[in-house]
Amino acid sequence: MKVVLIRHGESEANFANYWTGWLDVPLTEKGRQQAWQAGLDIKERGIQFDYAFASFLQRTLTTCNTVLEASDQLWVPVTKTWRLNERHYGRLVGVNKDEMITQFGEDQVLRWRRGYTEPPLYVEVNDFDRRYDHLDQQLVPKGENLEMVVARIVPFWVDEVVPLIKAGKNVLITGHGNSLRALVKYIEDVPEDAMDTIKIPNAQPIIYEFDGTMNLIDRE
Repeated sequence: MKVVLIRHGESEANFANYWTGWLDVPLTEKGRQQAWQAGLDIKERGIQFDYAFASFLQRTLTTCNTVLEASDQLWVPVTKTWRLNERHYGRLVGVNKDEMITQFGEDQVLRWRRGYTEPPLYVEVNDFDRRYDHLDQQLVPKGENLEMVVARIVPFWVDEVVPLIKAGKNVLITGHGNSLRALVKYIEDVPEDAMDTIKIPNAQPIIYEFDGTMNLIDRE
């Protein structure tokens, strides 16, 4: 059974170099082309999905649908989950990264980006739309470090993905840099102090192969 992880294509925030987090921004035209090419690559490899997952944010939803369309699998059911959302960057959301380096220094910004337990500057109140109204508001963070992202991604994997793999299904998971980094950490048992070595490029499929008892057979 195969599980394919894909980070969304280039977003407008990636292009403009600011922290996005749970801010809902679209793909650039380049990002759409990247997603289409990823779908063509999957089609060429003959990977056929039974289920797909994406975050609540349009950059992953557009990427997921584009990948499925390009691989002639647009009919595959897609489940949306907040647990695949990007890391919540708190008060850093919408701020240019270079400006923050000037204000706080490169070392501090690096700790915010890659420190496993380093929290961002928390927001006092989240200003979200109704897509999150159904959630227990105690679950909705006001900012997250990487440890917190791992804590919310593991239940998604254990409760929703593992049963599908054990049932012999192939799964597409479209997420974000940090949510997929957290998932890779868990799947591959990467140590906390090595998490910053996990690279998740835009729209480049990461293909895992498992047997029916969840033994990892291959990764490419």
